[in-house]
Amino acid sequence: MKRNFDRREFLAASAAASAAIAVPAVGRAQALEKKKVTIAVGGKNLLYYLPLTIAEQLKYFEAEGLEVEIVDFAGGSRALQAVVGGSADVVSGAFEHTLNMQFKGQPMRAFVLQGRAPQIVLAVNTKTMPNFKSVADLKGKKIGVTAPGSSTNVMANFVLAKAGLKPADVSFVGVGASSGAVAAVRAGQIDALSNLDPVITILQRAGDVRIVSDTRDPAESEKVFGGPMPAACLYAPVAFVEKNPNTAQALANAIVRADKWIQRAGPSEVIKVVPESYLLGDRAIYIDAFLKAKGALSPDGMFPEAGSATAMRALASVDEKIAAAKLDLKANYTNEFARKANQKYK
Repeated sequence: MKRNFDRREFLAASAAASAAIAVPAVGRAQALEKKKVTIAVGGKNLLYYLPLTIAEQLKYFEAEGLEVEIVDFAGGSRALQAVVGGSADVVSGAFEHTLNMQFKGQPMRAFVLQGRAPQIVLAVNTKTMPNFKSVADLKGKKIGVTAPGSSTNVMANFVLAKAGLKPADVSFVGVGASSGAVAAVRAGQIDALSNLDPVITILQRAGDVRIVSDTRDPAESEKVFGGPMPAACLYAPVAFVEKNPNTAQALANAIVRADKWIQRAGPSEVIKVVPESYLLGDRAIYIDAFLKAKGALSPDGMFPEAGSATAMRALASVDEKIAAAKLDLKANYTNEFARKANQKYK
């Protein structure tokens, strides 16, 4: 009896050991170097950052063992300042900022993608510019952006540059990414607006704006920028990513899971998850905006290989110093974390 018991015990132990070895490394939770993470974002209510909101609302961060605090700012440039200043760990912001920061000697690394097209729309105010004919007509005018220096500002600069205008030829006004932007247009305080949904859809449906350039459609975005233009992503100082790889992986897992949920979800499902305040008082408009934005959201968190070169061209078109700089177009992002996340969440 004793010998039979030992044999059974040995076989059971061997089976358990084999099972442990068979579990893929990606499926096992790695110890988090930093459990509490602060993410700074500029305009959290925007569809541009929908994966971040879905990951938060569906508790995907918690499922990865994280305690995430999301701090909202008026624009992406302000969110970036929070990380540079040390009050936040990670930015949920525009991809091109990583190149801008490399140029400034403060290297950042993007590690999971939320948007594969910027979703930014440049539109003119039908009240103050009823006779608008071309982008050249914006010379001397006021253009509203989420915040000066943000991706909405960069996109406006890029469109202006293609029309032969320099940033100094217009006045940029920070109007945020919510009801303040809508109010600024309707009050005639700005002549044009570079902003995102749901703000754009609200104004367009009411006839308050006329669209000039629209990057909600990835195909149109590629025409505007001349290649794939990565948009919203999570990025952080390179030192943070290298010091906290398991934490970065957990964050990437949550965002990739959210990316995939969005692609499978219908508008009614999204409406149930996002906070009521994001709808800006009109569910139908938010649904319209979501349907327009869905194709611009990343399906898998992966950065396109040519994305850095496209972003570099956009920045170079509005800044001669960046145009002359020799930047490492592969150091500002990595697909390592998103690739592993896709193995975990099929």
